[in-house]
Amino acid sequence: MAASQRPAFDGPGDLAARAAIEGVSSAFASLGRVFLCVDRGFRVLHASSLLDHLIGSGAAAAASGLPVADLLGTELFGPSGTLRQLLLAGERREGWRSTLTVSGTTPRLVSLTAAPFVSDPGSSCDPRVAYIVVLRPAEEEQSGAGGGSPFPGLIGRSSAMEKVFRLIENLEGSEATVLLTGASGTGKEVLARSIHAHSPRRAGPFIGVNCGALPGELLESELFGHVRGAFTGAVRERAGRFEVAAGGTLFLDEVADLPLHLQVKLLRVLQERTFERVGESQSRPTDARIIAATNVDLRRAVQEGRFREDLFYRLRVVPIEIPPLRERREDIEPLATHLLARVAARHGRALRFSPDALRGILDYDWPGNVREMENALEYAVAVCKGQTILPEDLPAEVQEAEPGSDIGPKVPEIPAPALRRPVEGVEGLKRALEAHRWNRVATARALGVSRATLWRRMREAGL
Repeated sequence: MAASQRPAFDGPGDLAARAAIEGVSSAFASLGRVFLCVDRGFRVLHASSLLDHLIGSGAAAAASGLPVADLLGTELFGPSGTLRQLLLAGERREGWRSTLTVSGTTPRLVSLTAAPFVSDPGSSCDPRVAYIVVLRPAEEEQSGAGGGSPFPGLIGRSSAMEKVFRLIENLEGSEATVLLTGASGTGKEVLARSIHAHSPRRAGPFIGVNCGALPGELLESELFGHVRGAFTGAVRERAGRFEVAAGGTLFLDEVADLPLHLQVKLLRVLQERTFERVGESQSRPTDARIIAATNVDLRRAVQEGRFREDLFYRLRVVPIEIPPLRERREDIEPLATHLLARVAARHGRALRFSPDALRGILDYDWPGNVREMENALEYAVAVCKGQTILPEDLPAEVQEAEPGSDIGPKVPEIPAPALRRPVEGVEGLKRALEAHRWNRVATARALGVSRATLWRRMREAGL
């Protein structure tokens, strides 16, 4: 029998070791987890029978004796694989993603935890076991927490977002010009892409232009194109975005930053459906649908003479406003969960929030809206060592957020005037908790600190 096909337990005295391993496997199986034993050469000594239920009959027997890299990929377990190097350094890692592959079965995306194995002296465990790997189906991870929508990328369960979803549905047969408004970072481009994807122009291109990212001269060429010799450096003809977006949608982000002379040209396009390239007098037709977006109050900009009133009304055929996160706090949890899954997946991991971390996220006002939240979760994923995002994994400004508009029932504060003075030492913190019956919400409010700060102090104090 080839070495790679040898049974994991075939020597004298292996019966006790087999019984121990089978017992552990059964315990993990009761939790729906596959248990692998791995030797120092990173070959599988044992794979629990639950593997057959996970990816197909015979998988457990086929996996025994194989290199772990053959099952879970060389990127993680090859000679220079990330997890292999961490295990060799004696570290444990949780919530990493990989595709489980065994010959003759269907590959399956899994979340895995891997750790060095340390047995007690005199135990009956197989001395060849150096590492353990625990697998679970990746789909068991947290999902949108009930905040999904029929439109990919748009997450929310608030009445404001439900109104937006209904508008998108109502626009499915329309090619009307749309104006999206809302604070920076609220997801206006994601909304624009959803409108395009559910419109009669879904088969055409979606072309985006940030009107505030280029100076006027370059922006004019970017939008309308130019002919050879139109200006210094124009060595050949170039099609503008209105031509490239033919049959599709042109998304004009930060439209309030358009210079006045380009506002005139854009107005003509909307009125006459024609335009001219820079440096030529020939009119060209365009049928690109326009979706514009801005974080500026365009009515005020019109009053101040910074934006043309006639263009404002041409763009505002169908106005859609996205409120900031602080005004739709019921969307924060499903959105954070969705973003965490997306960010973690980019890093090959599967993570979830601890209750205290999620509460800290709910307490924060998110002035930068969705964009700030995604950046905060990028940070959390980078520093998180386990499978669960803890409060200390979040950026400092989120950790220190004062309790605000909490979702759900409020916890009444128990009066404790004496505790308003600074709490010193473990005993002082313990007295504060006892005075509020160990309710962290009430204790944090009484002490004038955030729940994340209180939680951190409790951990430091061993409470």
